[in-house]
Amino acid sequence: MKYRLFKYNMKRSVVFLLLSVLGFTSNAQTTYRPTWESIDSRPIPTWFEDAKFGIFIHWGVFSVPAYSPTIRDSVIVWDRYAEWYWKRWKDTNRVQKYFQDFHNRVYGKNVTYFDFANAFKAEMFNPDDWAERFKNAGAKYVVLTTKHHDGFTLWPSKYSWNWNAVAIGPQSDLVGALTKSVREKGVRMGLYYSLKEWYHPFFTEEKISEYVDEHMIPQMKELVNAYKPDLLWTDGDGDLDSKTLKSKQFLTWLFNESKVRDNVVINDRWGTDVGGKHGGYYTTEYDNFATDEILNSNSSHPWEECRGMAGSFGYNRNEQLEDYSTSKELIDILINKVARGGNLLLNIGPTADGRIPELMQQRLADMGAWLKINGEGIYGTRKWNKAPAINQNSTVFYTTKGRDLYAIITKWQDSPIEIQGVEKPISVTMLGYKGQLKSVFSKKKLIVNPPALSPGNNPSPYAWVIKLENAL
Repeated sequence: MKYRLFKYNMKRSVVFLLLSVLGFTSNAQTTYRPTWESIDSRPIPTWFEDAKFGIFIHWGVFSVPAYSPTIRDSVIVWDRYAEWYWKRWKDTNRVQKYFQDFHNRVYGKNVTYFDFANAFKAEMFNPDDWAERFKNAGAKYVVLTTKHHDGFTLWPSKYSWNWNAVAIGPQSDLVGALTKSVREKGVRMGLYYSLKEWYHPFFTEEKISEYVDEHMIPQMKELVNAYKPDLLWTDGDGDLDSKTLKSKQFLTWLFNESKVRDNVVINDRWGTDVGGKHGGYYTTEYDNFATDEILNSNSSHPWEECRGMAGSFGYNRNEQLEDYSTSKELIDILINKVARGGNLLLNIGPTADGRIPELMQQRLADMGAWLKINGEGIYGTRKWNKAPAINQNSTVFYTTKGRDLYAIITKWQDSPIEIQGVEKPISVTMLGYKGQLKSVFSKKKLIVNPPALSPGNNPSPYAWVIKLENAL
């Protein structure tokens, strides 16, 4: 017995020593310093790059007026955001007249933005239903706007006075309710937080230090401690740099001391000097803010495209059917971003009473139906470094997983598909289609003959995924 125990302990010692050398022991945590060099050295948790598809939610007091001009009014993308209602209506800007005319006609000059909070009741909000729809859509993570630039919080923040969803309007902790439901469905939960507040009395040049020290950073810590997000999506630097916002100090706390330090993911919106350079993964928005590497599909850094289904993030009652991307267009966008090494964070804008608009539900359902069949070529994949350059005319996209290569066709073609730079695959199949595909291999080139599809055997109405097993 003593010999067996000694032998067992020796094995444990050897294993522990190996794990220690490799840096896998539970107490071998790196301590990060408040410099971008140190912060940027933290690896982004792999779950984010594997997830590929997430749901963004813009919901708040702005969901009551739910208005902005649209592309039909010939305004640029930034002016089509309904969540900017208060700012566009009150401050001099190129689209102020649209908002003023709408506000005065519908509500009258004496109605203030604060009055809208009484109508933001969320009486139809069903967090379990939302979470089920997100899961069925194939989303692996969700990001909820806990506080947008108007300062209204969807949780009972002690730093928001009575300007929050528990003190007024829904009189409910919306962040807590949705976080619980989303996690129960096995989906990761992220939280959006606006660094700036348009009309906070301390958000001025003279008092910005007080705003950061006494309001912004304590409120972010409150949010993290209360809900332990898997992802913290900051936004709205207010034309301030990371030094003024003390972003590095907050991030060292997040990565060294917080309860989410090991798994939390952050983006790159921490100051005017940060985007596309520092922080976590890089963000694009309706294809804006992209680095040259992202634009040229050769970025080795994780990134994410965020966009709405139409022109706005917040619900916009002024949008019509033709303003919305079709299900095919949204699936094609997902494929394009993933093939170039990115994620897609697709936004929904719920109504003030807590409903996901039916058209948005339909788009989510179509995304989920496609991913249920073809998700193997999306989730957990990486871009193929030998893929042909992607441009606006591309109809074949590539992803990889281990030694497998996936060719994703967004426009059906009956003619053979030629794939250069591969090894002879073990098998050539189409996801959701029974049987092998006919192919010819010679000198690192594979020619695949698409199958004859009919309504009875067509696995997908939008895009098709050909899997080349062990082709890399």
